[in-house]
Amino acid sequence: MSKNMVRFVTIIAALFFLLWLAGLGWAVAEYYAGKPDQVPKASEQKIEKAESKKGLTVVALGDSLTRGTGDETGKGYVGVLVDELKEKTKQPIQLTNLGINGQRSDQLRNQVGQTEVKRQIQKADVIVVTIGGNDLFRGGQGIIEFKNEDLTEIQTKYLENIKVILEQIRNHNQNANVFFIGLYNPFIELGEGKEMSKVVRQWNYQSAEVSAAFPKIVFVPTFDLFELKVNDYLYSDKFHPNTKGYRLIAERVASLITW
Repeated sequence: MSKNMVRFVTIIAALFFLLWLAGLGWAVAEYYAGKPDQVPKASEQKIEKAESKKGLTVVALGDSLTRGTGDETGKGYVGVLVDELKEKTKQPIQLTNLGINGQRSDQLRNQVGQTEVKRQIQKADVIVVTIGGNDLFRGGQGIIEFKNEDLTEIQTKYLENIKVILEQIRNHNQNANVFFIGLYNPFIELGEGKEMSKVVRQWNYQSAEVSAAFPKIVFVPTFDLFELKVNDYLYSDKFHPNTKGYRLIAERVASLITW
């Protein structure tokens, strides 16, 4: 076969190959054009990955400790915790603080049933809760005047409320890590301080037992943080933590969060 003939055959073969590639590309395009539902799956995966990079969502529930009353910086333990998480995870943190000054456990029980609060809980990756101080201490008035039978009744109602609150949180969101912050005794250096401490420790124990019945709900003790130098960590009202006190709480919670 002459060189010219070989060259001619090669050119013809190349042309047929190019025509075959063009036909294949057209066929694939027509296939997806007829099945548009096949294409979005890949794009949806990209969207899901993009959303997963938005960072963590923290929802805070509870009373004045959740609001940060007494912290001169205005952050409270929740604000410090967010700073700690930003540093720890290197991710942006979205915070929704739903704490209400003076809130008791029965009021929080009602709050977590509200539509918008449910929606916020559903979006959360981390949920933190402080409640019980106003049930036991009546907003700082102490428990000196309470009789033992009164305390028993108050504690029974409180524990019932806590159980319902945690049930609702878990029903709204099965995956979020929930951190339930225990009580400290702000009156430990008063004359009745030791007697009060017994009550607080007992409340904390019962609260921890209720928390333990739920998956991914962690009871966080704070009693020991304030026990030795309580006045060093209290605000001028001698009830709420000061900036140092809130930082102690935040650092303990942050140490328990792994991501």
